[in-house]
Amino acid sequence: MSPAASTASKPAASKATAGKADLKVSTSPRPGSRLAVEIAVPAGRTQTSHDQALEKLSRSIKLPGFRKGKVPRAVLVQQLGPLRIRATALEDLVDSVFRDALQQAEIAAIGQPSVDGGFEALLERFEPGKDLSLTLELDVQPTPSLKSTKGLKAEAETVAYDAGRVDELIDQSRRQLATLVPVEKRAAASGDVAVISFQGTYADNGEAISGGSADAMEVELEDGRMIPGFVEGILGMKPGESKTVACQFPDDYPQDDAAGRKASFEISLTELKARELPALDDAFAQQASDKQTLAELRADLEERLKEDAERRNRSNRHDALLAALVEQLEVELPETLVQQEIVSLLEQTAGQLAQQGMDVKKLFTPQLIQSLRETSRPEAEQRLKRSLALQALAKAEAIELEAGEIEAKVKELSRGISDSSRIDPARLRQAVQEDLMRDKLLGWLESHSTITEKAPEAAGDAKAAKGEANADAKPKAKKASSKKAATSEA
Repeated sequence: MSPAASTASKPAASKATAGKADLKVSTSPRPGSRLAVEIAVPAGRTQTSHDQALEKLSRSIKLPGFRKGKVPRAVLVQQLGPLRIRATALEDLVDSVFRDALQQAEIAAIGQPSVDGGFEALLERFEPGKDLSLTLELDVQPTPSLKSTKGLKAEAETVAYDAGRVDELIDQSRRQLATLVPVEKRAAASGDVAVISFQGTYADNGEAISGGSADAMEVELEDGRMIPGFVEGILGMKPGESKTVACQFPDDYPQDDAAGRKASFEISLTELKARELPALDDAFAQQASDKQTLAELRADLEERLKEDAERRNRSNRHDALLAALVEQLEVELPETLVQQEIVSLLEQTAGQLAQQGMDVKKLFTPQLIQSLRETSRPEAEQRLKRSLALQALAKAEAIELEAGEIEAKVKELSRGISDSSRIDPARLRQAVQEDLMRDKLLGWLESHSTITEKAPEAAGDAKAAKGEANADAKPKAKKASSKKAATSEA
């Protein structure tokens, strides 16, 4: 309703109420969690809408010789044309009867309605002062249900704690804290840091490679640091030597004009450095972490790796249970909710890129956004199904939270927030409630389902999981290591 409606007199309010009551509303379901709302609008309301449209347009139009808002009706109709006035009246009428119909029929609508048959066809039938029937289609909140809630079977991969990972993480930390010392009397070996100058050209036409040259660049002689063949070509060289190395850019190289092409690089090795690792003692533990002894560091890493394994096991079990629960779900996804979920995914992606220092506004072109919308749809639908499946489980099994649980968690989190003035209490409470309910539902589901161990993960997945564990468990160095070697590809 317009702001003016809130200040209307009592008789006017009664008239508006009567107008709502004069509507005849009926509904019928449509596929995709949509609803057809059939509305019969009485003649008096169509005339009122037309009169209000004339009044609104007269206040906005400026005509020579007339004061604003004082243009005679006949002149206004002549200047604007009856079609524009009828269109304005119909737009306002559809909006107002839609809102009144939702309230009258108690419809839980989401998104905006569409006019069945199109607005133009409705405009042709619209005559002020005569009855009008119209049908609006809109998305409504879905009503998910589950074929079964108990006795579900799921397969979850088990993540085992690996004691050998403690030594690996300590070795990684020692490498980060290593001192680089010059090497003169031997050839370059894997693990060294080479200071090189190079120039690259394409093998097919001899053209210089854009960005394919550098002076005094540090390169870590390890697999994957540069394009295939580059590091391998440096191995065995001695300081002061030069060499032509043949390489090939990968097919998926980000620079399109270089992808898949063969190249040659004139490389001069000017300096060679080796890592001198710190001694494995208490002093190293103090330098690499907040622990005072090497034994304490080992114990801390062991505990964190065990916690990480348990966390990933719990996540795997929950993912498997949710997948099994979704198989029991019966629901039609409204397009409005799917699009909202897609937008949420895009916002998350943009936020992650922004945190990495990327210019999201330049990166997110209209073409990229459209592509991301299409590729994100399966994940958006899956996330939506999981959420609706949990909602259906809570309803089917009458699982609820107690107010005390929520309050206790809110207080616990609030104590850990240094600047409480920047926190929205309502949003914090809502987030806490959602997290607690999800945990409670998953806990219930786990106790009423059968979970079996899944076959070991693929090698690629294992490597990724191992890297994730590294990030969570490795000791944080207190002091910066020596100058980093360049890691970008040639």
